[in-house]
Amino acid sequence: MVDFKVLGSGCAKCLKLAANAEAAAKELGLVYTVGKITDRNQIIDAGVMMTPALMIDGKVKSSGKVLTREQIKALLA
Repeated sequence: MVDFKVLGSGCAKCLKLAANAEAAAKELGLVYTVGKITDRNQIIDAGVMMTPALMIDGKVKSSGKVLTREQIKALLA
């Protein structure tokens, strides 16, 4: 099971990142969850200064950009 969390305000970029994470997991045939963290204090506590950010299994893997499906798949490999 892969746990994705998108950290950000819920803007269009955050939504696109969540969709790309979901698509990457589906393409790899993984069991996954996608959650969102919109609370500023939680985002800062995670060490993120620029959103959107992607957390995979509790570790921040990217911040400040929208990763493509291919980039996310590479992180999961």
